[in-house]
Amino acid sequence: MQKTFFIIKPDAVKRHLIGQVLDRIERRGFVIERMEMLMLDEERLKEHYAQLADKPFFPSISEFMMSGPAVIGIMSGPGVIKSWRDMMGATNPGDAAPGTIRGDFATAPDGDMIPNIVHGSDSEESAAREIKIWFGE
Repeated sequence: MQKTFFIIKPDAVKRHLIGQVLDRIERRGFVIERMEMLMLDEERLKEHYAQLADKPFFPSISEFMMSGPAVIGIMSGPGVIKSWRDMMGATNPGDAAPGTIRGDFATAPDGDMIPNIVHGSDSEESAAREIKIWFGE
């Protein structure tokens, strides 16, 4: 069974959207194997976003991701990585189609930061790496 890592980001938590996001995951038939609400820390964010950590906009990403609690988790199911990414919608909420999580719930970009509700691994390799970073598995 394929697994992926997800984050329900601080903007979604602040707006009380956790239940609606989880409902979509469960209605799709995916299994939430692990889940935890926590404050994300800078050290693991730098590891998670290693490809962005030296970019000038990384501090705004880090600040946003540490601005409040987030929900992290592991879900599994057939084709879960692609399906979850399709469910999330385009990274930029302005490009996200209605019916996707970002298209339905995300707000307009705020400066360098795009408050886009959720994160999902983009490949099996990324999922394994991200699960190890956040859950030590």
